[in-house]
Amino acid sequence: MSDTAALSNKKATLSPIFIIGMLFFIFGFITWLNSVLIPYLKLACELTTVEAYLVTTAFYISYFVLAIPSAWILKVTGFKKGMSVGLGIIAVGALIFIPAALTRYYGLFLFGLFIQGSGLALLQTASNPYVTILGPPESAAKRISIMGICNKVAGALAPIILAAIALKNADGLKERLDKMAPDVKLAELNELASRVITPYIVIVIVLLVLAVIIYYSSLPEIDTDQEDETTAVNNTGKTSIMQFPHLLLGVLALFFYVGAEVIAGDTIINYGSTQGIALGTAKYFTTGTLICMLGGYFVGIACIPKYMSQEKAIKLSAVLGLILSAVAILTRGYISVAAVALLGLANSLVWPAIWPMALAGLGRFTKIGSSLLIMGIAGGAIVPLAYGALAQALKNPSQGYLVLIPAYLIILYYAISGHKVGKTKSLLNEQL
Repeated sequence: MSDTAALSNKKATLSPIFIIGMLFFIFGFITWLNSVLIPYLKLACELTTVEAYLVTTAFYISYFVLAIPSAWILKVTGFKKGMSVGLGIIAVGALIFIPAALTRYYGLFLFGLFIQGSGLALLQTASNPYVTILGPPESAAKRISIMGICNKVAGALAPIILAAIALKNADGLKERLDKMAPDVKLAELNELASRVITPYIVIVIVLLVLAVIIYYSSLPEIDTDQEDETTAVNNTGKTSIMQFPHLLLGVLALFFYVGAEVIAGDTIINYGSTQGIALGTAKYFTTGTLICMLGGYFVGIACIPKYMSQEKAIKLSAVLGLILSAVAILTRGYISVAAVALLGLANSLVWPAIWPMALAGLGRFTKIGSSLLIMGIAGGAIVPLAYGALAQALKNPSQGYLVLIPAYLIILYYAISGHKVGKTKSLLNEQL
């Protein structure tokens, strides 16, 4: 290939990556608002601990429900138009927050979160395999790490921005609520609920503008139904996605990984408040978790695949996750909270590594394989709820983090041998 052709090819790759980077920024911003919504809605809608964690359940269960339909939609629309449709769906979910805030009806908030998660399911089904395919497979984790930086920068900003509006003077309000007359209390809670209206109107406008930009962009369509010669030979006689056990185990690992990531980011504000730390301080803790994740992504970009394979990265991540989980469980106060925040570092390279490892060799099954991996995101609906139930049952929030131990053990298994199950020797040699 000539230098001119190589430069042209590089520009063609960079442009789509920039566009997809904008989408990952949106993913992060919308997703990590949940860390503020949990303590905010717990206060505004007068919820128990378990009820408050239904925020993550409603949001992430949509990935399980919508993952397979997302693959069908993408077969009709293609990647680019599917991304625009996904952005539009998220906008509808954000719009539902307005009547939810006006009525202070928790069920409507949860419905809005479900719709937002549904749009994100479609976007993620399209964008994650897109980044994986858009370049050499051995550097896929590096490209996804770049997307992760876009995601987590947005995630670090989102809680600070929403908390500055929604949780303003929340500590004082918590102390005063029990002493208020019923009509005054109702008025205060209604005012608190109405604080999210303006931010979500802005979110709706931004989402719709980005949907139009993506629709008319030069983003190329990628045909995942076409296989190279080696992949086609390896997949001869295969008629179902269920014939790829390394993918199915990847879905399981992703399920527990997302659960662990959501716990680290979405429980830490509420957990900090149970450790005697004021909400005015605790509201910054999710940002700390995401800054740790950003650090991990930079390590991934610098080291994968030059100094460290995707497999080694996920092994180290799982071991670090086990150590930090133990510290969070066995200590209290700021040390325990710091261990939860540092889980962001342990989690950072798991997602970028699982995707290329699980999608390797799928060829014409890539879209449905991606859909199954997206279904794994439902771990964010189940595992954090298990944390909330365990913390409430044991009356000890730090003991709730016991749910992280089996999660990281399963991730470690996938890193060591699970990703090899069912792969042909030629495919394994190709990945080395």
